[in-house]
Amino acid sequence: MAKKIEVGDVLTGTVTGIQPYGAFVSLDEQTQGLVHISEITYGFVKDVGEHLAVGDDIEVKVLEVDAEQRKISLSIRELQVMPHHRKKEIQPRKSLQDRVDEFDADGFKLLKDKLQDWIEQSGQ
Repeated sequence: MAKKIEVGDVLTGTVTGIQPYGAFVSLDEQTQGLVHISEITYGFVKDVGEHLAVGDDIEVKVLEVDAEQRKISLSIRELQVMPHHRKKEIQPRKSLQDRVDEFDADGFKLLKDKLQDWIEQSGQ
C-alpha cells in the first residue's frame, strides 16, 4: 500500500474487475479493494454489472482494512443518501377473540332461526 489507507477514508478508484459477489477497485497502482455486492447501493442488487463496469471511476468509502491479509473492504452505498421509505400506518391488530366476537351475534342468530327449520325437516 503506497499511502496509509484508514477506515472512513473517502477515495476515488477505478473498477478493475466484476464478480458475482462484488467489484474490485484499484485505489492506486499497488492497492486494490473490494466493494461487496451488498455495499453497491441501497436495495437489492442482483447483478453487479448492472451498476458498475470495468473502467468506471467511482468514489468509495473504506469500511475495513486488514493489513495482514492485504484486504480492503469498500462501500459505495455509504456515500449515498439513504432512501426515505414511507411507512404504512399500522393498524392495531385485533386479537382472535375480538375478531370472533364481531360475528358471533350474527352467527348465533342465524343458527337460532334455522334450528326450528332443521328440527321440522328431521321429523319428516
